[in-house]
Amino acid sequence: MAKAPRYETRIELLQGTLDLLILQTLQWGPRHGYGITTAIRANSGDALQVDTGSLYPALHRLERQGWVSATWTVADSKQRVREYRLTAKGRRQLTTERSKWERLQTAIAGVLNPQKTGPA
Repeated sequence: MAKAPRYETRIELLQGTLDLLILQTLQWGPRHGYGITTAIRANSGDALQVDTGSLYPALHRLERQGWVSATWTVADSKQRVREYRLTAKGRRQLTTERSKWERLQTAIAGVLNPQKTGPA
């Protein structure tokens, strides 16, 4: 049996989940944009791919909301990069986002696996 190309096994992100993924990734420590995308891809078993066209607008929005802060640093490659870190406000928001995600998971599970005593 032929293996499906990698791009066919990727999962489209639900609207709103990118913020959760970025905040969670930054909880593990400061990262630049490429480091965030690499961590998301690696920790999802290559199932989630965040394009730069989605990542940077999300990072800028999170920065405006005060959930992340950014500073210019010099990477090992000697290039200037923006390094993002989670703020205290961002840690609180991560808790809120995780709670929303858990409620969504429960709701979807209820539809996919309804109780036998529930409505038909």
